[in-house]
Amino acid sequence: MAPQTAPARQNLPVESDSLIGRDRDLSDLLRLLEADRVLTLTGADGVGKTRLALRLAAQATAFFSDGVWLAALADAATRAEVAARICGALGITEEGRRDPLETLCDALHGRRLLLVLDGVDGVAPHVAEIGARLVASCPAVSLLTTGRDPLRIRGETVWRVPPLPVPPSAEGAEPAADGAMRLFLDRARTAVSDYAEAPEELAAVKRICRRVDGIPLAVELAAAWAGRIDAERIDAGLAAALESAGADGEGNGFPRSRVLDAVVGWSYGLLSGPERALLRRLSVFPNWCLELAEQVCADAPPTEQGRAEPPLAEAEVLDLLSALLDRSLITLTGEHQNRVRYRLPGPVREHARARLAESGEQEAVRVRHTARMIAVAEDLGGVALSSHAMPWNERFSYWDRALAEYDNLRTALRWSARHGRVRDGLRICAGLRPLWFTGCQFTEGREWAETFLAMDGGSQADDDGGPSTDALRGKAMVHLVELSWPRKRFDEAAEQVSRGAALCRPAGDVASVCLAKTLLAMLAAVRGGDAEARRLVDEVLELARSSGDLWHEAIALNVEGSLNARAGAFAEAEGRFNTALMIMRGMDHRWGVGTTLMAQGAVAEAQDDAQTADRCYREAMDIHRTIGAFPELAACLAGVGRIASRLGSAAQAYDYLGESLQLSHTTGQRGGVAEALASIARVAERQEMATEAARCAGAASALLETSGWSGPGSPRFPLSADTSGAGTSDETRAWWEEGRRLALEEAVELAASVAESGRMPRTRPAPSPSSATPRTALTPRERQIAQLVGEGRSNRAIAERLFIAPATVARHVANINRKMGFNSRQQIASWVTRHALSS
Repeated sequence: MAPQTAPARQNLPVESDSLIGRDRDLSDLLRLLEADRVLTLTGADGVGKTRLALRLAAQATAFFSDGVWLAALADAATRAEVAARICGALGITEEGRRDPLETLCDALHGRRLLLVLDGVDGVAPHVAEIGARLVASCPAVSLLTTGRDPLRIRGETVWRVPPLPVPPSAEGAEPAADGAMRLFLDRARTAVSDYAEAPEELAAVKRICRRVDGIPLAVELAAAWAGRIDAERIDAGLAAALESAGADGEGNGFPRSRVLDAVVGWSYGLLSGPERALLRRLSVFPNWCLELAEQVCADAPPTEQGRAEPPLAEAEVLDLLSALLDRSLITLTGEHQNRVRYRLPGPVREHARARLAESGEQEAVRVRHTARMIAVAEDLGGVALSSHAMPWNERFSYWDRALAEYDNLRTALRWSARHGRVRDGLRICAGLRPLWFTGCQFTEGREWAETFLAMDGGSQADDDGGPSTDALRGKAMVHLVELSWPRKRFDEAAEQVSRGAALCRPAGDVASVCLAKTLLAMLAAVRGGDAEARRLVDEVLELARSSGDLWHEAIALNVEGSLNARAGAFAEAEGRFNTALMIMRGMDHRWGVGTTLMAQGAVAEAQDDAQTADRCYREAMDIHRTIGAFPELAACLAGVGRIASRLGSAAQAYDYLGESLQLSHTTGQRGGVAEALASIARVAERQEMATEAARCAGAASALLETSGWSGPGSPRFPLSADTSGAGTSDETRAWWEEGRRLALEEAVELAASVAESGRMPRTRPAPSPSSATPRTALTPRERQIAQLVGEGRSNRAIAERLFIAPATVARHVANINRKMGFNSRQQIASWVTRHALSS
């Protein structure tokens, strides 16, 4: 059996402390979430919307068979970013020719899940558009969003999150009766176990809670100073801060945002000079690790007035971070690559940003931040395709680091675009090319490249020792064509890649010239100019070999191998692929090895060399599963499944093909679904399941046409599939056309049903449909499922109705087909109608 990848049920962060004072809210919200598909938690900043939403989502996991998924949108700025963050949270891979929202809707159409969209304020119109589309097209998807205001989409239920209850002015109330009081004491007693046991201290804590109006973040910020400052001094300090902000000393009737900002300002004022300097500089980060904070925030940059504060030494940063963490001014978000990650709560970050602007050091800190992001991007770009031998884990760690800093990279790109720093933006874009391409993040990569290519020279001169702006533009043009390949605008691509190469040549950018010529060769091949394509590939090989560029030499060999295979020169193709594979293995470039093996497996499969094809596909499958390259993994699974069928193991073939089908479907790859459907059709045809084979082939044909798919995530190694149907009879053509009319979900369910039926032993002739009556032939559960099939319900709908898994429904449907001699749901429905079967 194919090794299955067990899907996760949620991606929620681990909560670091308790949620206090929200028990009744949680109970009411859980009931709302069961009944309403769109629930928005609104309220002032710091009131606890995110914490409440995360706890609610965690408790609602049992309601959603396909899990609960968090997409943090607080730092998103564009529609493409919103879509990319949602797709990333759900593990959905972008299709190059389609709007990511369309892919998202298709992938989620039949899934029952909760999508948590946190911090939508800055992108509310985009979230409203995406949310409305999801609600309209995905009947089992629910949304839980947080923001200051409602989204105002159809069916939205709005829950305004109130502050925590505060103690009454009259004495005698128990601390446990007031949420704000309980929260303060809980946080304070983590530092001082017997804090506020004296009556006068309790009275001061009550005044503090009333003064900050029960705003949870304000309460926590005040409580964080317990143990250093007594309760009376905390109360007096807050009273003075609120009075200075224009409040009446208790915050009554004063806007909560102003109350919270005053509390943050009070806490900021209690910090030491180095702590204040670090906090305001940290505001440039969406999130960060210690190393990044040391690189960007240490050594105070000069202010606009030419003065410099006492230098902040790199060695001090860790202790200062710990102090700020103790003051609740920063929070932990988790760990990545053995590095602890931090972030600033939204209101704290806003206050720190304002202080950074006042300090006159904002531009200098931003420049340092951008410089670090350029280094991260260029490290990735330099190592990902480097010809030097390097352990794969070490090479892959650069991808992983870029993913960890992706929000920071986006921030640097936005700041560079806003301030006309074209060179900085182009350098980041060039470095991120491997991440965007292998991760199928085509839309976002294209948008950033187009943004900087459309700008004039900007405010930066070519005096930083790096490539010239023209050379960077040329590189970006070539990369843009690669990212735009799935859109198949070949005339436009040819012109742009030629202009890009012309800018790269004078700068001696051999790698970009090699890539440009490789793309031109592929464009020539698409247009039928194989001779021109071969000439260009030869030029790439000569240039790559003369410069020692092993990566582009291997890529050119792969393209040449594909051209030979297309011409039927399989021996020559095999030779090119073997040489490319030797180069990739020598570099220990696993992604390159995997994609080369896939091309080699396809050639072996075309020659009916099942053993070689199976070996290639299986090794590539293990590589792509390890590195998480899902489109490539799905293609490998399909290849292994097809070969298993040729080797006589239909059950094993269906196992692998079923995993390929489900992986492509859940990650939003219609082309991958089509490849799996076509492969299942071939296996079914060998089993003489002519009707279902033709229907699967028809569905695959329609999907291939609309998806424009040309291979698993890469234009270099297209896989072909014969999806024209089996045979030419009128009946077969009718089945094929019926398959073409199936919706995506219906096609997937059809293939799953065929796979279940095909796994059954077929040693005895199937009984005639009229040789058994419904009640004697089927079990009670099978009769119940047959009745629901007769009503036109899908496997998923039946599963939800009967509280069983869709896979269990598929097995029952397969048993019904086997027992009754059927091979389609339509036959089951007709039979149910004839016999008036009841459940």
